[in-house]
Amino acid sequence: MYTTLNLTFEGKVATLTLTRAEKRNAISHALIDDFLAALREVEASAAQVLIVAAEGKAFSAGMDLENLKALATHSAEENHAHSERIAELFHTLYDFPKTTIAAVNGAAIAGGAALATLCDFTLASTAASFGYTEVRIGFVPAVVSAFLIRQVGEKHARDLLLTGRIITAEEAWRMGLVNEVVEAEKLRARAQELAEQLLENSPASLRATKALLREYGREAVERDIRSGMEANADMRKTADFAEGVKSFLERRKPRWSE
Repeated sequence: MYTTLNLTFEGKVATLTLTRAEKRNAISHALIDDFLAALREVEASAAQVLIVAAEGKAFSAGMDLENLKALATHSAEENHAHSERIAELFHTLYDFPKTTIAAVNGAAIAGGAALATLCDFTLASTAASFGYTEVRIGFVPAVVSAFLIRQVGEKHARDLLLTGRIITAEEAWRMGLVNEVVEAEKLRARAQELAEQLLENSPASLRATKALLREYGREAVERDIRSGMEANADMRKTADFAEGVKSFLERRKPRWSE
């Protein structure tokens, strides 16, 4: 059923595992479709907790290279539709009614960092790293910024989004982006242990608590996502965006217009 991930169920725990290890689990159109479909399946199931994990050395390296190539030739309407789809994925994961745990085994970059950190709990391997690298290649970290600023505060968000630097799991923990850093060989076991702990709680209470938390900033989050999508669409019209994509594909330093 799924081509980019596996979805398994064991008791009341569902596990969604990204399986594009050869592509560093990059976010393709197919992965977005699969991820959203898997979330719908889990929501309709008897599972009460969802673990999000990945095969290979990377959790997710961000946008898929083939999709990135296509962006350079997309119309404004196509770019807007792509931004909407990414926003739908992130917002759906953030708003998911059941409790979620990310088990981050390696690099989580750009959109991959969003998938890793929009879960209720983010457990990071000591080998994990995080980065919002969009500014390095002429992008705007538009949708992810709406969530990041709420997670780590404005000062840390400015640091990560404006420098585009990669941080370790330990630094991510100090910023509040990660709940816990775990030895690599213990990551999956720790995620399962946390899931079992959550299952001891009232399922109705967990759902109600998540619903309450979602409502606290819903209007502001939705407003900021819309603003981010507009900024994203505007940036894709610029010379820097075109140069950023071209330089990335050619594996060279960009030559910016200013």
